[in-house]
Amino acid sequence: MLILAIESSCDETAAAVVEGRKILSSVINTQIEEHKKYGGVVPEVASRRHCENIADVVEKALLDAGKTYNDINAIAVTFAPGLIGALLVGVNFAKGLALSLGVPLIPVHHLRSHIAANYIENEELKPPFMCLTVSGGNSIITDVEDYTSFRVIGGTRDDAAGECFDKAARAMGLAYPGGVNLDKIATVADTAKYPLPRPKVEGSEYDFSFSGLKTAVLNLLNNSSQKGEEIDVPVLAATLRQRVCDMLVENTFKALEQYGRKTLVLAGGVSANSELRARMKSECEKRGIKLYYPELKYCGDNAAMVGVQAFYEYESGNIATSSLNATATLPIDYRK
Repeated sequence: MLILAIESSCDETAAAVVEGRKILSSVINTQIEEHKKYGGVVPEVASRRHCENIADVVEKALLDAGKTYNDINAIAVTFAPGLIGALLVGVNFAKGLALSLGVPLIPVHHLRSHIAANYIENEELKPPFMCLTVSGGNSIITDVEDYTSFRVIGGTRDDAAGECFDKAARAMGLAYPGGVNLDKIATVADTAKYPLPRPKVEGSEYDFSFSGLKTAVLNLLNNSSQKGEEIDVPVLAATLRQRVCDMLVENTFKALEQYGRKTLVLAGGVSANSELRARMKSECEKRGIKLYYPELKYCGDNAAMVGVQAFYEYESGNIATSSLNATATLPIDYRK
């Protein structure tokens, strides 16, 4: 079954042709350079660029795969969650394609597709397993019971881990995308020099709270600026990274132990973070847990992962009608 997948949830216009877990093509048009001058994604600008780029990106995906529209058996699209204007571009383009080709339209949840990025290079990976999905907009621990059956174990009560990294990095003077550049320049953490807090959510051992940590970094930078003190940015970056990873690692392994899972999967943009990968690998080796994480090229937003998850959504009977609409927020365990 050949699926043409479309992704436009944030600032990447992407399309891919997928057959099961096999990627025939994957094309991404990124807007990073344009949003860099603003220090973050501007939703209106992102939506306009999706409108301008989506047709060419889809054509390129077909060309790279050596396929035509007539070869396509289904259209898949990210419909939630994300920037509403950006999502609408992809959803409406996909609806038009599915209608004109007379093929099924498969709605795909963005977080589910991030998890599915792990299926691409790991043929042996299959549910059940525990997954930590971390990105600029989400931080969530999910028990993946089946390809389309998810149980939320814990999540952030405020900011996502990626947002904490991005906002703190911007305040440190690092270029967009902040989290990536923070990871690159971070050296050795020093909690004595920069005693950042380690927030916990009382009464909810699997949940996260990153807002206070972000605020602590911003206050530290402001206070140092007012006093004329110089900040050692690489050390502060490393200390923040350590604190975020402390929280992610601790809660994830609590969930693994509680639910008896022996396989852990990382997903989302922050799964590319070097310290998070290293610490998760070390802890998994100590505990006899099998660890999977995506190739770096599949950590960020892409349509290949959308197509892979779409295959399983289709098999479960998740087919959309022409009334499909974009949704800015939607839990991963939604019921169709």
